[in-house]
Amino acid sequence: MGVTFNRAGGQIVCANCGRGGLIVSRALGVCLDCLRGDFERVRARVEAVHRRAREAFDLPPVPPREEAGLPCTLCANACRIPQEGSGYCGVRFNRGGRVVGGEREARVDWYDDPLPTNCVADWVCPGGSGAGYPTFAHRPGPEYGYKNLAVFYNSCTFDCLFCQNWHYRLGARRRRGVSVAQLADQVDERTSCICYFGGDPTPQLHHALAVARRALRRRRGGILRICWETNGAMHRTLLERMVELSLRSGGCVKFDLKAWDDGVHRALCGVSNKQTLENFVWVAGRARERPQPPLLVASTLLVPGYIDAEEVGRIAAFIADLDPDIPYALLAFHPCFYMRDLPTTSRRQARECLEAARTAGLRRVRLGNIHLLRDE
Repeated sequence: MGVTFNRAGGQIVCANCGRGGLIVSRALGVCLDCLRGDFERVRARVEAVHRRAREAFDLPPVPPREEAGLPCTLCANACRIPQEGSGYCGVRFNRGGRVVGGEREARVDWYDDPLPTNCVADWVCPGGSGAGYPTFAHRPGPEYGYKNLAVFYNSCTFDCLFCQNWHYRLGARRRRGVSVAQLADQVDERTSCICYFGGDPTPQLHHALAVARRALRRRRGGILRICWETNGAMHRTLLERMVELSLRSGGCVKFDLKAWDDGVHRALCGVSNKQTLENFVWVAGRARERPQPPLLVASTLLVPGYIDAEEVGRIAAFIADLDPDIPYALLAFHPCFYMRDLPTTSRRQARECLEAARTAGLRRVRLGNIHLLRDE
């Protein structure tokens, strides 16, 4: 293999195995093979990288496990929050002996996005394709003339080193809270869907659920789809509430399956993917209740050097074993945050990953962000 140079210039050598000629993020300094095959040896290095990435924004370096702290049950991190401290997400607090935050008010931004829009699920959802017409879509094709209320929650339960929206961390704690009523009031007669994303909606999921219920009550049976774009690591009880709203309204739950191997996932995202995968299996079972439009959609960002055809193939096999018709979007990568020295996804990497997903048995696979692809 020839020598590989990252965007910032200079050959990168894996700090663990010493091999060159690889695409290795300077932030991690460790190659994919070592993350997959020798994670315990590089764990301390990986954890140190994530500590630095979080302390720079005054976030807890690891999920707090204070013995006398209060348990937060929103997500897989299972924080025990110390008195007057915060959870890993930075928006859940121990105040006066109660865990509060992200309920009546939330740190959130929003905007109206004309349909069809650049959504992970636009190729299969009612807004982009007319799927479910006339029950869940205004038109048999793309919903021109209508709009999506895009709701961005400024918090997350992961710590992705490649985060495309990391800027929400800047001044997040100084951001004024937005009430449930204030956000629900943004829905008007041309709004045909609400999509919650971020960050991730999970840390402020109580707020998102309340907004959705309020908006649906006001719509009184008209079309208003409730959709979620998430890492999928929330508590099962909350996931059940999300799914009920999406099933009833014609919306979808979009899981971002960031990696298959747990070591790779911990390196890229700071935490395990165990609960994400368990939750995906559960939603796949509920998805049979409404095949059209699809309830469940998966996506994976093709991070150069770290998400290869093996990772994608194993994710795809996992999905296909549940239902080969679950839509799966592979997304080209743009360098960002702590992995801004990496190149964009190559056409070769995209082709290999597409082939791996199809070979695994998936029948609905798509490549997104193709404008970012680079030549070999």
